[in-house]
Amino acid sequence: MKKLHVGIVGLGKISSIYLDNLTTLFSDWVKVVGVTDLVEERVREVVERYGVPAFADYRSLLDDEGVDLVLNLTTPQSHYALCKDALAAGKHVYTEKPLSLTAAEAEALVLLAAERGLKIGAAPDTFLGSGIQTCRKLIDDGWIGHPIGACAFMMNRGHESWHPDPEFYYQRGGGPLFDMGPYYITALVNLLGPVERVSAVATKSFAHRTITSEPKKGSVIDVEVATHVAGLLTFNGGAVATLVTSFDVWHHTMPNIEIYGSKGTLRVPDPNTFGGPILFCRAGSKEWVELPLLFDYAADCRGLGVADIAWSREHHRANGALALHIVDVMESLLNASEEQSSVAIRHQCERPPLLW
Repeated sequence: MKKLHVGIVGLGKISSIYLDNLTTLFSDWVKVVGVTDLVEERVREVVERYGVPAFADYRSLLDDEGVDLVLNLTTPQSHYALCKDALAAGKHVYTEKPLSLTAAEAEALVLLAAERGLKIGAAPDTFLGSGIQTCRKLIDDGWIGHPIGACAFMMNRGHESWHPDPEFYYQRGGGPLFDMGPYYITALVNLLGPVERVSAVATKSFAHRTITSEPKKGSVIDVEVATHVAGLLTFNGGAVATLVTSFDVWHHTMPNIEIYGSKGTLRVPDPNTFGGPILFCRAGSKEWVELPLLFDYAADCRGLGVADIAWSREHHRANGALALHIVDVMESLLNASEEQSSVAIRHQCERPPLLW
């Protein structure tokens, strides 16, 4: 099988784990044929460390006939335009989350890919890891019986105390919902199926945030987005989930994700990871037991979604329809809060099959 030749755009912090995995773990299926970034120093460091070629700029990468797929690791504000350019140039696309900042833009990308006979996919691919894949099999095999509900909590105090450049997280395209929501909602869709409708309350608890990390310590950030979002998700299968994403919480003891069924409860690992632990409590019992992982890819395997395109090009799992559904759910949560109503999810998707 011919390897999928990948050109990478954007060499920020997340790029190192992609490069680590694509050049080693997934090298039987994928070959990195070049990288580019607006910051020349980053390009030099990557070329020296990984021994991969550099493109002079994004346009030269798109013009190169040796590139099959563009891996877009730029900031979310750039996802739509860069992915559109890549598809127009005849390249498959895989982008970091989210696929775009609006459902309309995400839909346009999915339609363009289909028109040109190209594949489009988006992070997260963590749901393909051993932890959530094992949970999926347990649910499918009936361990918890009929799923009736779920809860998911992603709550912390934001990025200004540790991130070197935290302003983005409080601007359009940031906030806890668009930053971390894709991990949690994608995991829930994989476990329970697509979302039918949502309602929510979204608030901005603090109008300004002061950076306490270097090198911008003391700078004040104007907060543009909701930083505490509490939502209700109703799934097509009837289950109802509570989802809370927040950058306003100092401490909490809530689970990442729990799935509730007629025969028991399943505690799902952090959906921003690929491994465990997985805890299960059977109906009538008071004892939680840890269950073993049943699949491969328990370490940080970012790039797995790209590899899945290489070996499953017809039906890859972290696909455009799923990514569009996730954007629609997130946008609809914010719209539901603004409209004080329940919002139906227009863009539906198939529940991705198990990896193996």
